[in-house]
Amino acid sequence: MAAEKMALAKAINESLRRALDTDPKVLVMGEDVGKLGGVFRVTDGLQKDFGEDRVIDTPLAESGIVGTAIGLALRGYRPVVEIQFDGFVFPAYDQIVTQLAKMHARSLGKVKMPVVVRIPYGGGIGAVEHHSESPEALFAHVAGLKVVSPSNASDAYWMMQQAIQSDDPVIFFEPKRRYWDKGEVNTEAIPGPLHKAKVVREGTDLTLVAYGPMVKLCQEVADAAAEEGRSLEVVDLRSVSPLDFDSIQASVEKTRRLVVVHEAPVFFGSGAEIAARITERCFYHLEAPVLRVGGYHAPYPPARLEEEYLPGLDRVLDAVDRALAY
Repeated sequence: MAAEKMALAKAINESLRRALDTDPKVLVMGEDVGKLGGVFRVTDGLQKDFGEDRVIDTPLAESGIVGTAIGLALRGYRPVVEIQFDGFVFPAYDQIVTQLAKMHARSLGKVKMPVVVRIPYGGGIGAVEHHSESPEALFAHVAGLKVVSPSNASDAYWMMQQAIQSDDPVIFFEPKRRYWDKGEVNTEAIPGPLHKAKVVREGTDLTLVAYGPMVKLCQEVADAAAEEGRSLEVVDLRSVSPLDFDSIQASVEKTRRLVVVHEAPVFFGSGAEIAARITERCFYHLEAPVLRVGGYHAPYPPARLEEEYLPGLDRVLDAVDRALAY
């Protein structure tokens, strides 16, 4: 089958459809995922085609949704649960970090937890409070969880397939502002490892590292920098936990400078771990300190102010200028 151009949201829909079709143990659960097809229509048509026993509209109770998924996993199912918006995950946080993440270790490896928790995350859509959070670092800090985030339609399709097939719980962060971005998806391709980073643009002067919604921004930054004669390499992490430090290191050893970009607040964000590790690994290669660009250490603002809060082209370019000035 030739590659087909589709939106990121459609790619996830097609991936879920394929999983439901090939494995009767796969279930999709969440608020409004059935008849409505999800608030972003990511699960559109799945309940119609697979029935209410496979695509389940749940009560508005995130703790109950994840708790039920844990019970289903214990019985051999592979539930894919949707948390409708990023800020709604916190009622389920206890279930995720004290049960879902711990069950495999608690049972000395006897019990597996093949649960995918889908979370549309990030800002840029003009939403109200609790609808634009970026809580990935909270989950990456928890041993026992895999945390991933695709930036494009092809990765969304294949990373969802791999997440569903994983015997470990996967927190699958979907960049909601990129849901309508289109890209080529080859459903017959052989995907690379789930937690392997990708160099999406080659460069020689500085490395930009990002994941999810910020990868497209970093590519735009690289385009702008190229007009000034600067060659920036862009690395799409794809996975926040585990992190592919080897790929970052290989890029930084070539460019000798690194800027990490994410929507989440810089303070105690995933960029801090990357900066610390790369400083340790590349100390004698770096020609400038590792810089970070992200959100501010403040509650996410009202929609009319979010463009001031979110990292944009100018803020990332300023970090690039500062790194290249050393």
